Amino acid sequence: MNLMKRRALTFAIAGMGGAVFLLLHLPLPWLLGPMLACLIAALAGTPLSGAGQLGIFMRTFLGVAVGASITPGVLAELPDIAASLAFVPLFIAAIALVGYPLFRRVFGFDHATAWYAAMPGGLQDMLVFGEEAGGDVRALSLIHATRVLVIVTVAPFIMTAYWGVDLSQPPGTPMRATDLTEIAIMVGAGVIGWKGAERLGLFGASILGPMIVTAALSLSGIISHRPPAEMIQAAQFFIGIAVGVKYAGITLRELRVDVTAGLVYSGALAAISLIFIEGIVGLGLAPALDAFLAFLPGGQAEMVVIAIIAGADLAYVVSHHLLRMILVILLGPVVEKLVARREKGRRDRLR
Repeated sequence: MNLMKRRALTFAIAGMGGAVFLLLHLPLPWLLGPMLACLIAALAGTPLSGAGQLGIFMRTFLGVAVGASITPGVLAELPDIAASLAFVPLFIAAIALVGYPLFRRVFGFDHATAWYAAMPGGLQDMLVFGEEAGGDVRALSLIHATRVLVIVTVAPFIMTAYWGVDLSQPPGTPMRATDLTEIAIMVGAGVIGWKGAERLGLFGASILGPMIVTAALSLSGIISHRPPAEMIQAAQFFIGIAVGVKYAGITLRELRVDVTAGLVYSGALAAISLIFIEGIVGLGLAPALDAFLAFLPGGQAEMVVIAIIAGADLAYVVSHHLLRMILVILLGPVVEKLVARREKGRRDRLR
């Protein structure tokens, strides 16, 4: 089956998943529906394919949505969250101290694969770093996809049951109620920011670039609205596909080892996240819902979607995820080399 046919089949399966979630009134129908439908199809051996550049383009709407939420009032509040941000390095360190031994000692992965599987960074960045260090890219892909899948699937049900958040509501005003000129500016900001960030080699270019450009437009008063609901829903649809198709072509061994490792790791992450969330809320540094979304190490795009629909404090949530990504990208490879040198020294002493 050629690429176009596989993509058409993938879109059809994702569409059916979204429709089922809508009919059953389940949360985040245009994110979880396509994601779980593609996951089931992949596990059944269906030939699926990601959306390529179209899928990346759709992510730009999320960056635009975050950027449009950055106003002078929001910037004035940023010093108030500094104390909460100070916990992010500790959060990453706790994850590394638990995750690396889990993958290395319990599941027997090599050093590079274990290290970058444990790092709570962006999927693409961890795959690039892991490959350069000699790790197993396929295992890394499945482990991180499982991390994102578990967090993004479970979190909405917790939010619905515990806080009564309605995650089936439209993520904004309809397109017909939004000025067409402003929509055109948003699309342009998304593309320019995405491609500009790519040229600069920034991580998460499809979200971070549009966010920066749109924030400038928002602060200057050129735009005053977020992208309409239909654009955010389209972004959800393609993000759901991107997560689900990571399991295409999976073997029984990968399911038994890599996915199992990802599931166990997700449980460990949940425990660590709970400790930090309770600490943040207990110290009065943030409301419970905002802390919950800020200290869940899901994918950047997925957590932005959930935060937008939940009506959380976007500046608070996104700043924590951005800091986590920056620290992992800057320090992850450096610490990995130090750990590798220490392991080599230990092996040499045992000979």
